[in-house]
Amino acid sequence: MNEADNGLIYGYSFYLDYMAKHWDGLVLNDYEAIMPLTWNKKYGIYYLYQPPFTASLGVFGKNLSEEMIKKYLQAIQQKFKLIEISMNHENTFSSPPAHLISGTNYILSLNKSYDQLCNDYRENHQRNIQKCLQAECTIKKNVALDEIIQLNKEQLKKITPVKAGDYDRFKKLYEFLLHQNKAITYGIVSKQNKLLASCVFFFSQKRTYYILVGNHPNGRNTGASHALVDAFIKDHAGKDLILDFEGSDMESLALFYSGFGATREIYPAIRWNRLPGYLKWLKK
Repeated sequence: MNEADNGLIYGYSFYLDYMAKHWDGLVLNDYEAIMPLTWNKKYGIYYLYQPPFTASLGVFGKNLSEEMIKKYLQAIQQKFKLIEISMNHENTFSSPPAHLISGTNYILSLNKSYDQLCNDYRENHQRNIQKCLQAECTIKKNVALDEIIQLNKEQLKKITPVKAGDYDRFKKLYEFLLHQNKAITYGIVSKQNKLLASCVFFFSQKRTYYILVGNHPNGRNTGASHALVDAFIKDHAGKDLILDFEGSDMESLALFYSGFGATREIYPAIRWNRLPGYLKWLKK
């Protein structure tokens, strides 16, 4: 993964060991390219799924071509009857197959001064950051992971709930990276010492990931989330580093990420279902 032109933290074996139920790798020659296959089996049917907190997988390597990626897709379709995975931004197609859809990520290069980066914020983002400061909120680092997870649970329970076991696996991954100084937590605390916004950031090579977010409803009117991201950008401005927001096709999140000057990064996602009609319940 270190040698891949499009390497991402999600493709490392340690990440997959923690977050995937099972995984194998489909390798080209002497590791010229590799596609992690995060699989599971139910009632004898093998399928590929996207593990939690794993935004993008797909084919990683050097000098990737559309022909090579299509061969990978043909190979996995021979075994897996159901495939629902997200690939990465370098897995591009001039004529995408019918079973591919496009997903949107947002990234921000931090290799400018903080003043330059801040000038690219939308006015509304700048106002929200000032609102948070005027409310006498403070920035807190090394927020306890359990506090962030609790807020995340509350935030997602009506949208896409995360299973308790997935949080447990994430905790182990976080501890692994923390011991290598490749993980940090940020929070915004109110004047009353209430955690309003929080996030876990992971670091890998020249990329940092906005990986797990926990926001309190009271933080919406204070600009807490805006102030948190701004604090992280301020601390890392001028570094040869890309802030990966892990994007979203939700309009509200897209506006939030792009408001910091982040640019869109498109990636393909596979939605391939050849299950017989009587097995449609497999997805449940």
